[in-house]
Amino acid sequence: MDGTSSTVSSKNDSALRDGTAPIAFFDSGVGGLPYLRWAKEHLPQENYVYLLDRAHFPYGIKTREEVFQAVSEGIARLIEKVRPKIIVLACNTATVVALQRLRTLHPDIPFVGVVPAVKPAAERTHGKRIGVMATNRTLQDVYLENLIKQFASHCEVVRVAGPGIVEFVEQRLFQSSPEEKYGVVKEAIEVLKARKVDEVVLGCTHFLYLEEELRLGLGQDIELIDSRDGVGRQLMRVLSTKSVPNTQPKKGDLLYVTGSSPIEERYYTFARMFGLEVAGIL
Repeated sequence: MDGTSSTVSSKNDSALRDGTAPIAFFDSGVGGLPYLRWAKEHLPQENYVYLLDRAHFPYGIKTREEVFQAVSEGIARLIEKVRPKIIVLACNTATVVALQRLRTLHPDIPFVGVVPAVKPAAERTHGKRIGVMATNRTLQDVYLENLIKQFASHCEVVRVAGPGIVEFVEQRLFQSSPEEKYGVVKEAIEVLKARKVDEVVLGCTHFLYLEEELRLGLGQDIELIDSRDGVGRQLMRVLSTKSVPNTQPKKGDLLYVTGSSPIEERYYTFARMFGLEVAGIL
């Protein structure tokens, strides 16, 4: 091992033993913020950093290798800047493409991923028909195919890409009317209802911002399922078994973005919504 690798490993080891080191969340955009909110509510004493990979947004239309390169670059910057004790890949696409390779690249840091909640949907369905809403990249990935084979082989699985939803949430959420918000999910709702599913997996973190519109359109007979509770419980397990909880005064929770252009006002709005301070460009 060369001197540089030894130094990085030593820094990571120190972070794992330092309870005040932050828990870091990473996503291509704002989709992972509801997952961060869950963590802040259940682990309020911890320090948090959120890195929003604006420079490579969106991930869902990229190839596997393009996604991996973007994610690995962002994670390397995150580690160098804040030395997190745990990293949450708060993005389904990033998780299905990059999680295992990142664990190999950074064995000193525990990673928690977000994967589509296929298992609970398959356990709850009565009609054995479930829907999975996700990005094209996630829907096409072998990771999702393996989840379905492992947990939902007895079900018909309807895959819906929801084109334009991620970009809408990222760029137009705050200036849109209720009618416009419903309009962006209307096509997905019609497909899912026509196929008579009774469980719908939100397999992209951005879709949570339109949860109300989806529930309104799908009706009471179709249940929406996301991964927030499962990911949050896994984060708590990792914190208690592979890291050190924070017992010192809280330092504050920060949001960074990638890219070189000035930070858009909407990101300050998202930061305020989730109790974060915009710390700058990473």
